[in-house]
Amino acid sequence: MESNWAAENLQTIRTLMERSAVYRRALAPVMIFVGMTGVIGAAAGWWLKIEDGSLFASYWMAISVVAIAGAFMLVRRQALKSAEPFWSPPTRRIAQAMLPALLIGCVFGLIAAVRLLHHRDDPFRVVLVLIWGLLYGLALNAAGFFMPRGIRWFGWAFIIVGLGLFLQLDSILEMGADLPHLLMGILFGLSHLAYGIYLYFTEPRKNESLS
Repeated sequence: MESNWAAENLQTIRTLMERSAVYRRALAPVMIFVGMTGVIGAAAGWWLKIEDGSLFASYWMAISVVAIAGAFMLVRRQALKSAEPFWSPPTRRIAQAMLPALLIGCVFGLIAAVRLLHHRDDPFRVVLVLIWGLLYGLALNAAGFFMPRGIRWFGWAFIIVGLGLFLQLDSILEMGADLPHLLMGILFGLSHLAYGIYLYFTEPRKNESLS
């Protein structure tokens, strides 16, 4: 039984290493889509003046569902184009690695949506954004063990920035009611957009150097 488990893990690791370049190419459109969703979501939240604590949490959880669904469709389309199974053992490993941190973030969002009903709580909205950023960084860092190394660095960037912002929390809370949407737009919008553009423009040069 243990030999079969070890053999399966070894095959999964080998497959992940072989497909690392493919995953890197697949990440570019996913990151760009997620980044655009975050930027548009932040702009819409600011324009609609979504300041109620419960509505803020519900709104951004809905935006995250859109981002996840879009990323799912992009990855699925690329898997079909490459004639590969979508829910493969490597994909399951990545999903399992990210699940705990993402689940905790979802629970925090649900608690905020229920407990802050009809309450405009600026401090908690900012804290919720920072908690989401830290948990997302942990999720990316965990997934980075099964994906290209850049994902782990990207996750560490979320963790370091999140901790740095927590250290400046008192100063941040004085910056106005629109700050939570701005933070979400930067953390989950512009950062993904920048990383996706970087992947898009650097991958062809790497391919050319290998040819």
